[in-house]
Amino acid sequence: MARRKKQKKSRGLLYTLIAVILACLGYEPLTRALHVDPDQGLPAVVEALRQRLPEPSAETTQTTYADLTADGVLLPAPLKSTPEKILVRRGYTVSYNLEHNLPNWVAWELTPEKLVERESRTDKFLPDPDLPADKAVTTDDYKRSGWDRGHMCPAADNRWHWRAMQESFFMTNICPQHHNLNRGDWKELEDACRDWAQKEGKIYIVCGPILYRQKHQTIGHEHRITVPEAFFKVVLCPSSTPPRAIGFIYKNTAGNHPLDSYVNSVDQVERITGIDFFPALPDEVEDRVEAECDLSLWPME
Repeated sequence: MARRKKQKKSRGLLYTLIAVILACLGYEPLTRALHVDPDQGLPAVVEALRQRLPEPSAETTQTTYADLTADGVLLPAPLKSTPEKILVRRGYTVSYNLEHNLPNWVAWELTPEKLVERESRTDKFLPDPDLPADKAVTTDDYKRSGWDRGHMCPAADNRWHWRAMQESFFMTNICPQHHNLNRGDWKELEDACRDWAQKEGKIYIVCGPILYRQKHQTIGHEHRITVPEAFFKVVLCPSSTPPRAIGFIYKNTAGNHPLDSYVNSVDQVERITGIDFFPALPDEVEDRVEAECDLSLWPME
């Protein structure tokens, strides 16, 4: 969702260059050298210098892997009309909604190094220690609800570090999820993401619940937890040539369908959720990758 126009750097660099030259030579010698009337001011100097600079080559303007993996590419844009509390964990970042007692989204980076299984699954669901005790959902809120405690960032993506594994069981990373979906098609997508990370070297993942405009079912004893009507997941591979992304939407119901039946473009997921994913990408990259939804570009074993 490229709603903003990124400011070009060339003019800023040019002003910096001019400032350096002015400091070394002085304003009047520079205007004489450029054949510029001093009364025309700095804009005339900028234009005269710009015309003397070589045009950037395709190589220097091409988006590089380093550009795409800079800090901030992973996280969605701040939400405008939805409550969110950002919680940074060892293995993921969550935007948490205290109104629904659900994550708005959970985002993480997955690499082959993080697929090394150094830790065992703990299965110890914990209230989030960064929330007040009266606000923190507990595993008891899910008892006899009929819904699974569904991970957004999977425990299997966090076996690389003991703290990452522990924090994956914080209840701020959990949603009420249909048992058949949690153990079936949703798990198959989690497995596919691990395959893609192993092949590609690095992928970025964002997932979370979808709440449609309707009356929601809730569960919970001490805390009321909204039951999502659906779930989304978007995946970005910045290191492929060219970079690519894909989205998925799952209804929170039983089902046994092939992966391609859940495929959507990231643009479509953005329209449904109102979330702007990967906003730090260059506009031309963001526009292209978020319009794609070709599962054939994502081979699986």
